[in-house]
Amino acid sequence: MKQLRLLLTILPLLLLSCHTNKTTAGSGNQHWVSLFNGKNLDNWIPKIAGYKLGENFGNTFRVENGILSTRYDAYDNFKNRFGALYYNKQFSNFRLRVEYRFVGDTVAGAPSWGYQDGGIQYYCQAPQTIDVNQPFPVCLEYNLLGTRPSGEICANGIFVSLGGKRNEDYCTPPTVKIVPPKDQWVTAEIDVRDGKMRQFINGQPVISFENPRYDSTNAIARQFITNGNNLVKDGYISLQSNSHPMDFRKIEIMEY
Repeated sequence: MKQLRLLLTILPLLLLSCHTNKTTAGSGNQHWVSLFNGKNLDNWIPKIAGYKLGENFGNTFRVENGILSTRYDAYDNFKNRFGALYYNKQFSNFRLRVEYRFVGDTVAGAPSWGYQDGGIQYYCQAPQTIDVNQPFPVCLEYNLLGTRPSGEICANGIFVSLGGKRNEDYCTPPTVKIVPPKDQWVTAEIDVRDGKMRQFINGQPVISFENPRYDSTNAIARQFITNGNNLVKDGYISLQSNSHPMDFRKIEIMEY
């Protein structure tokens, strides 16, 4: 009887311990972290074609009233000065959430496709490896668009697999066609897990792909292939400056 009473006393504790351990192991430590402090460009590095890393020509990237913006009021002409603002940390598996909007019009000399065209670049090459005149990094890009379906995947120096086939074009249109409301804030999300990527607009998935690989025929990408291993496993995140003014008010990441 004493042994039975002891067992009945210990059993609930054992069950509680098992449940607690299972819950802890399954919950993980994932939580949203803001990459933008709403005050300044701390932890962000500008790189504009034609200028050295860290030189924010024309105050292209700026923070005012809690909003991170790209502006071109100091440009007499765009002159193919494509740029990007890089966060100073590499990421591998993550979910990125960005709220953005297009404002105003393109700057003089903008490319014909530049109207309401921007991008969130990820799995980027390190900003320190970008040539002074290089317009775009080796990267994957969530192409932000305002006048046609947004969320296409553009791959510069990287191949991806869509539906079991390698991408044939530089940019691949989204499977689900969503044109964001004009002049409104839009939420773009990117989910990256173990080589599988999904892109979302306002919570709705619009395209998925996987297996990013460096393109050995691309002279810049080729330098990142080591001992024949062309798998892309991590990289930097950046916001493009493509000639159309943009606002960003929330930039958050959850690492897996």
